Amino acid sequence: MKAQDMLVERINNLCKEKRMTYYALSYASAVPMTTLMHIVDKSTVNPGVLTIGKLCEGFGISLRDFFDAPEFDGIGHLDM
Repeated sequence: MKAQDMLVERINNLCKEKRMTYYALSYASAVPMTTLMHIVDKSTVNPGVLTIGKLCEGFGISLRDFFDAPEFDGIGHLDM
């Protein structure tokens, strides 16, 4: 699985878990909706750690919590 796919899967799973829409996440994290949509539709190839950090703030979790998840279990064997 590509790193990009893992990232999108994690965002989608957190949205479901927290019962948040993309709009609610965008608002809570102060990440523009267009930026979030570009991450989710994979037109942004490599979102910055600061953007991911802001999304984490919107979810109410830490970066550590974001990446410490089953979606990233194969992180050592990524296809970029």
